Amino acid sequence: MISRLLSVLAIAAFFLNPAFAQDETAEGLVEIQRVVSPGGIEAWLVQDDFVPIVSIRVGFFGGSNYDAPGKEGTAQLTAWLLDEGAGDMDSRTFQNRLDDYAIRMGFSAGRDRFYASMTTLAENRDVAFDMFRLALTEPRFDADAIERMRRQLLSGIAQAERDPNSIAARTWWANAFPDSTYGRRTSGTAESVAAITLDDLRGLHGTLNRRDMRIGVAGDIGPEELGRLLDRTFLGLPAEARVYAPAQAVPAGAGETIVVETPVAQSVVIFGSQGIDYSDPDYMAAMVMNSILGGGWSSRLIHTVREVNGLAYYVGSGLTTLDGASLFQGRVGTENARVAESLDLIRGEIARMRDGGVTADELDATQRYLTGAYALGFDSNSSIASRLVFYQLEDLGIDYINTRNARVNAVTREDVARVAARLLDPDRLLVVVVGQPEGIE
Repeated sequence: MISRLLSVLAIAAFFLNPAFAQDETAEGLVEIQRVVSPGGIEAWLVQDDFVPIVSIRVGFFGGSNYDAPGKEGTAQLTAWLLDEGAGDMDSRTFQNRLDDYAIRMGFSAGRDRFYASMTTLAENRDVAFDMFRLALTEPRFDADAIERMRRQLLSGIAQAERDPNSIAARTWWANAFPDSTYGRRTSGTAESVAAITLDDLRGLHGTLNRRDMRIGVAGDIGPEELGRLLDRTFLGLPAEARVYAPAQAVPAGAGETIVVETPVAQSVVIFGSQGIDYSDPDYMAAMVMNSILGGGWSSRLIHTVREVNGLAYYVGSGLTTLDGASLFQGRVGTENARVAESLDLIRGEIARMRDGGVTADELDATQRYLTGAYALGFDSNSSIASRLVFYQLEDLGIDYINTRNARVNAVTREDVARVAARLLDPDRLLVVVVGQPEGIE
């Protein structure tokens, strides 16, 4: 049965979803239905019978922000345990039943979010949604499963302790947010994971509630049938839990450079500063600006640092938006002897963007790329469901999917210049270097 699902998924991945194949901009081509079940559960649905598959994605506000101090990693461990036995089925029985009916299910936790997803053949949707219900509402948290997943999490933590990229990331976040939950490790430490108890896991699971839940569904299912399954799947969750209200935080360490001495041939560098929120009127201009600066393989940073000077295979920047913070971040990996030179070039390009803006040709090429590539993010039912949840969690509006490209094309050179002057300051970057860099203090 599982081979059948994989075959169908392979076919779906090979062909672009027909709703998007008509036009590369995806303007006005996707119909999102707002479905409200008889019990009041809301979901956004893109109905499509091109392949007999249904995918659902659920996002909850919270995530590792709900980890108690000294118990970091609780949300992640909880996520790993939800499909390790539920209802009257232990882990092996539960996993075998998923295999028997070709159901793919997964759970994950991030800084602000807890995610659940499921993909099934349309003919198995009743069984699949019932399994999804059990995992979300009746996880067993058996002792053997807890210890098995705890060992896996501890193994990953041990590997991350030696990985330069992981060291750089957690050092940057810890120094940018020393007084915020964002400065903690989402996967925890060996000590915090060892301290997590059954009550901690049940407590974190108890934060999953219908008020803080957003649902996206795509595939071969109609609104009436979906409404029935929504009630059956989610009404067992609490109507609400504690109020999710993360404290707003501004990244600290402006202008600082932190070196973590590590015996590696190539240093890993992460740099960043204050960013911009999705709700900000300048966000689209910031996205276009960053794409030109460091957001792709034709960016200024790639051209200057990699192509002209041969200092790094990859260098780039991006915008990160959290519920309580927004960031402009970037990274580069380069030889220890050339870290200082790479950082000088990066700061120079940031200053050039801030002071000079972009050319008409750069703006036109970037807008064509961003609008043309947008449809590629909708190449499967699971990716569509994920997008639908993202739009809801970020309060972007049900029409965003069909208006986004028009907003990108509306950005002017003046908009880019304004937002660059507002956001970019090479002297206020928090820089973390992991390696043995020469010429860096």
